[in-house]
Amino acid sequence: MVRGSSGQTVTLHLSVVLLPAVMVILREGLCPGLTAEIINILKTNSIRTVVDLVSSDLEEVARKCSLSYKTMVAIRRVLLAQFSAFPSNGADLYEELKSSTAILSTGIASLDKLLDSGLYTGEVTEITGAAASGKTQVCLGVAITAAHSLKQSVLFVDSTGGLTASRLLELVRSQTEDEEEQAEAMQRIEVVRVFDIYKMLDALQDLRWSLSQQVTSSLGPVKIVIVDSVCAVVYPLLGGKQADGMALMMQLARELKTMARELSIAVLVTNHVTREDGGALRPALGRSWGFVPSTRILLEQTKGFCAEPTNRRIVTLTKSPRQPTGLQALLEISTCASLGAGSAASGGAS
Repeated sequence: MVRGSSGQTVTLHLSVVLLPAVMVILREGLCPGLTAEIINILKTNSIRTVVDLVSSDLEEVARKCSLSYKTMVAIRRVLLAQFSAFPSNGADLYEELKSSTAILSTGIASLDKLLDSGLYTGEVTEITGAAASGKTQVCLGVAITAAHSLKQSVLFVDSTGGLTASRLLELVRSQTEDEEEQAEAMQRIEVVRVFDIYKMLDALQDLRWSLSQQVTSSLGPVKIVIVDSVCAVVYPLLGGKQADGMALMMQLARELKTMARELSIAVLVTNHVTREDGGALRPALGRSWGFVPSTRILLEQTKGFCAEPTNRRIVTLTKSPRQPTGLQALLEISTCASLGAGSAASGGAS
């Protein structure tokens, strides 16, 4: 508050434009000085998110929580610098895009065609599909192609327990008979098993920190991050009495998008599907998650004789910034080999 020339007290409201940080939960390590003790004290006073803190009256917060006012000001200054949006012009953004974007082949010809040449660094690509539709198998195929053919390092975040060393080695052996090449490809794939969202956030933040500090292995920096699956750790937190579920989901979304953009990494995630009243399939996690992937594909099983499931999958492009949606390809999921591609365009890109 300030006092005007007429002696009246005038309240000034500070408006800050923030990145998707509205629902970012305050966590230890989010910024220097934000300790677990301070976080617990703030939570007892209903200050749980970044926006809760930066929009609070810090003098009142310091008084109520018995905290140092200078410490609170320093913490807010860091959070504002970290989460505030800074303007850029179109020319600068385009030059940055040209210099930082790479296209990485999935190893599946018709899927690459569907994705307009492959996975783009700086973007999140999502594979959706029902259980046993082949999402994990496609992810394994992408990891093997990156590690063996492209000589790129991969981080595979497994939250379902679906990745095994034997499956990985089987796919590597299908690419090369040379044992040295097999060992080298396996070494390029780092596997992290996480079964809750907090461990997943820790794994992604550790990777972002190490890459930002230029801490890389002898095999080079990670170029592809695969998360199989986001739904497994997020879905249990949504609904019911889980008040922080949506906030944690949005924090994971921000972490994936920021990592992809700032570190020029291609991020590939898997997600389940739900069935609408009319029978149509739609991705799980709702509309709030819909903004996260730049590109989204749907895997569906095909039926054989007597409606028996087959190894063939129809892949449909359901969201893309470059291609018309509705394009389709046919895959043999047992080997991730391309069988062909069809065109069933339905409107423009979403």
